[in-house]
Amino acid sequence: MSDTLLDAVRTRLAGSGQEPTPARVAAALREEGRLLGDTEVLGVVRNLRSELVGAGPLEPLLTLPDVTDVLVCAPDQVWIDRGAGLERTEVRFADAAAVRRLAQRLAAVAGRRLDDARPWVDARLPDGTRLHAVLPPIAVAGTCLSLRVMRPRAFTLAELVAAGTVPPGGEALLRSVLEARLSYVISGGTGSGKTTLLSTLLGLVGPGERIVLAEDSAELRPDHPHVVRLEARPANQEGRGLVTLRDLVRQALRMRPDRLVVGEVRGPEVTELLSALNTGHEGGCGTVHANAASDVPARLEALGSTAGLDRAALHSQLAAALSVVIHLERDGVGRRRIAELHVLERDRDGLVTTVPAALWGAQGFQQVVGWPRLQRLCARGGAGS
Repeated sequence: MSDTLLDAVRTRLAGSGQEPTPARVAAALREEGRLLGDTEVLGVVRNLRSELVGAGPLEPLLTLPDVTDVLVCAPDQVWIDRGAGLERTEVRFADAAAVRRLAQRLAAVAGRRLDDARPWVDARLPDGTRLHAVLPPIAVAGTCLSLRVMRPRAFTLAELVAAGTVPPGGEALLRSVLEARLSYVISGGTGSGKTTLLSTLLGLVGPGERIVLAEDSAELRPDHPHVVRLEARPANQEGRGLVTLRDLVRQALRMRPDRLVVGEVRGPEVTELLSALNTGHEGGCGTVHANAASDVPARLEALGSTAGLDRAALHSQLAAALSVVIHLERDGVGRRRIAELHVLERDRDGLVTTVPAALWGAQGFQQVVGWPRLQRLCARGGAGS
């Protein structure tokens, strides 16, 4: 089928707002004065359905079982991540306009706006896929599209061990942290596997406990029988209806959580989280962006300042609320793995610092200076100095 005829059929179906079923495609072809055999019609249906109601040329990539990210930098630059670094694919778009159309359609599916007046979007698609797109001229080289694929189920701890994400000696240590109901954060850079690890650890929580999740975008999928999921909401075009992560944390506290979880601590909600962990909500957890475990206190301090919490108050709450930092990184070939586990202590000035307790590197598993404190915390549970 020629591109001209395909464009004409595409325009007819898109204009009518109808799903490209075989009967409708055949009718559109007849209206264009072209008759095709059944096999050809079904091929056209697959192509049009993928473009009009799926993810277009990206659809086959999203269905691959090991793909975590699909990234479009240009019509002829489509990359994927299978957990071992970026790979360039052979997938191509017809032109820059095709990438823009797909980005705008996916944004519309997510109920968001993407146009020249609002040239970026960060949203979740109905199947859980995380969507981020930026249009020109903000994206200088053309529309950039990023899709973070959500697995239908969380990884098991055994699967993370097999993949090398949880290194030797890490499985027993993580179980000890959970069983002692220590509060922890998982730190790391973008794409380091923080959400994946957190979902897995939440699946290990006892079935008699109630987990309440508060997230900007619902990504956590713990394999657990009692989970309440709360998701933030942006303001509408009139500037109304905004529900922040801070709002969700406040509501979660009223829902009798045994484990309060903040999917990603990124703003003033850190104050509500620390307050909750200081009022009997043991075993709470979340993730935070940080380049190293030692950067976490400073990162939380910066976030707390956005809520007007002074430095001394923040560190006082932090010392009593949080026990462990689990840090993830990507190695030289892009594989995600736990690199460090730190405990928190106060220094002479009363400020919280992290102390390495377990390291995994070229020399394998190492028990370091904070190891005795970690053992004591796991033996009795709880934070504090």
